Amino acid sequence: MTIPETCDVAVLGGGNAALCAALTARLAGRQVVVIEGAPREFRGGNSRHTRNLRCMHDGPTAVLEGRYSEDDFYSDLLLVNHGVTDETLARIVIRRSSECTEWMTRFGVRFQSALRGTMHLSRTNAFFLGGGKSVLNRYYTAAAQLGIEVMYETMVEDFDLIDGVCHGIRLRVGGLRPVLRPKTVVIATGGFESNLDWLKQAWGDAANNFIVRGSPFNTGLPLKRMLETGAQAIGDPRACHAVAVDARAPKFDGGIVTRLDCIPLGIVVNRFGERFADEGLDMWSKRYANWGTLVASQPDQTAYCIVDSKAIGRFMPSVFAPIVGSSLRALATKLGLLPDALESTVAHYNNAVRPGTFNFDVLDNCRTEGLATNKSHWARRIDTPPFWGYPLKPGITFTYLGLKVDDRARVLTTTGEPMTNVFAAGEIMAGNVLRKGYIAGIGMTIGTVFGRIAGENAADAAR
Repeated sequence: MTIPETCDVAVLGGGNAALCAALTARLAGRQVVVIEGAPREFRGGNSRHTRNLRCMHDGPTAVLEGRYSEDDFYSDLLLVNHGVTDETLARIVIRRSSECTEWMTRFGVRFQSALRGTMHLSRTNAFFLGGGKSVLNRYYTAAAQLGIEVMYETMVEDFDLIDGVCHGIRLRVGGLRPVLRPKTVVIATGGFESNLDWLKQAWGDAANNFIVRGSPFNTGLPLKRMLETGAQAIGDPRACHAVAVDARAPKFDGGIVTRLDCIPLGIVVNRFGERFADEGLDMWSKRYANWGTLVASQPDQTAYCIVDSKAIGRFMPSVFAPIVGSSLRALATKLGLLPDALESTVAHYNNAVRPGTFNFDVLDNCRTEGLATNKSHWARRIDTPPFWGYPLKPGITFTYLGLKVDDRARVLTTTGEPMTNVFAAGEIMAGNVLRKGYIAGIGMTIGTVFGRIAGENAADAAR
């Protein structure tokens, strides 16, 4: 593999946002080189583990039900973000999300019919047939047909950046240290979630107990170097997409199958057998990415989800089998919890459950009353064996600290001026839109929309 000395557009990263930028720039007639740190078989960053993207639409489509307006989408985003986002950029993402499925289909991406069930997404999210890896394979096939060069196992080490202009990218390929001097650069290298030392700066020793759901290649080095050389930061170093995953998951790259979707259907306790959060606060698609942070706040960053037989079959199970007990005491013993503590917690919870009509498709009227932490919806007594338990750990997907950009995806300097030839897309700039929470599928939406925007403007600047 030979690294070229120059090109029109260098795209750093190999995931969804990067390929959207590369394809867009190439279709505009530019010579494009993609720099991917992973080997070919692990290309694609966190996008490999995705299933869907969130789309605005004015009426039913082939893959979406009903209507999901711009204001509906924006309202959902504000809710999970606690009212904070860059409205201009957020509305760009939302409006252009309506184009995404048609654009992706152009490259051979296929979608499946609307998904029902735990995540409540039939109206809002288009699901990829074959998942994120299928999307990436289609994109890489198109890239090869269009003559886009892809350099695998090539790490970005530094930038020659002077007064907002990138004059070169310092790379590492095995023992070689080549310099690529492109006319324009699109940075789409993700966050720093796989950099455990950086995570510990934000989270302390608790980060030792985090599980990284995504790519081990997202170390954040390009982000770090950009911030050191005058790029403006956006977002909180502790803010991230973090879900509750099965504690038995691998340290890195376990992906979506390690996530636990049973939480709204049961209760969650810490190692003392105590509940600590409302398991039914809102629709799961708006709350599932809060549970990683909630578990991270517990002793040893560990928790346990408890359900009974009434919940079995209603949620997407983890790749790991449940721990099963014929009684709560038996389950507690298998989980390593104090049986008396778990029995007491469940008894108090059961006594607080108020009769209602259980309906998992809506925010129903099944709730508890009188507890220090009540359950708002889908509360049913846990009293019918067998009882299932899952051990939980925080599963971090990507971090929100990133590069501040403008509406053309240009990276801004600390003075607020846009860089001349440096653009960003995907998770590395998602913190402009995502500040605190997450709604299912929006990561792929941000990557697709801003990947295309970055590719358009990088191609134009390369003239």
